[in-house]
Amino acid sequence: MKIRVLMITHNRPAYTKLSLSRLAETLPPNAKAVVWDNASSEENLMVLRGFEGHPAIEKIIYNKTNDRLRGPTNWFWRNHADADLLGKIDDDCLMPARWVEKLEKAHRDIPGAGIIGCWRFLPEDFNVSKATKKIHAFGAHMILRNCWIEGSGYLMKRKVVDEVGTLRPKETFTTWCLRAAARGYVIGWYYPFLYQEHMDDPRAEHSGIKTDGDLRRLLPLSAQQYGVRTREEWVKRLKGTAQRLQEYSLDPYDFIGLRSKLKRKLYRMLGLAYFPRE
Repeated sequence: MKIRVLMITHNRPAYTKLSLSRLAETLPPNAKAVVWDNASSEENLMVLRGFEGHPAIEKIIYNKTNDRLRGPTNWFWRNHADADLLGKIDDDCLMPARWVEKLEKAHRDIPGAGIIGCWRFLPEDFNVSKATKKIHAFGAHMILRNCWIEGSGYLMKRKVVDEVGTLRPKETFTTWCLRAAARGYVIGWYYPFLYQEHMDDPRAEHSGIKTDGDLRRLLPLSAQQYGVRTREEWVKRLKGTAQRLQEYSLDPYDFIGLRSKLKRKLYRMLGLAYFPRE
């Protein structure tokens, strides 16, 4: 199968060097990486230039503006129609050995598999009582299913993009996945987990976030969106996210459509959060 993997980078030279090195090491001959840089500083560009000509890197795009995630993702999807599987890796994630081969095999063996990813949370975040209900067997493979996964460390069948289309204006990868789930595609994390180290998790081995000052300097986009200001707050939110992902409904219409609207209204009346922005 022909596989292409997108990595988007922006002003994180230390992380970029680690993540891109690891990605290149883990790509088999049938997989290549496409790197899109969002108008980074010279320090980050110097790191990327060091990968020019690398056999695992198909192309490095030095974009002149910061088009964030939606722009480069849609460009990548539109310009790689000949790939069988498409993936994306964030510049703050370190991929495990043979992740491509394992996810590729799962896609070969599971016709209904749409998007299968690597888990980014720590062992302490795994809740057996919650997760067991959502771990489904597909022949020799098992998937911890959900209606969406994070936008890093996954491989998906090209036909999902062909059917669902690209990201709509203001649409997140989460809601895009929900549209794919509504079409019946299996989405989730391969189990037993293939662990991608998320360096924006302060608990991760290679994380640069050791203090509150580090958090402010390396402020992750999600932390910024939620108004997180301290390392402790950020760890608490990451732990909470992991727990919710293991208990969310597998019915996409609990999150989209009329049923979702009614549930949101009820939860608001009860003072509860129904579907946090992931």
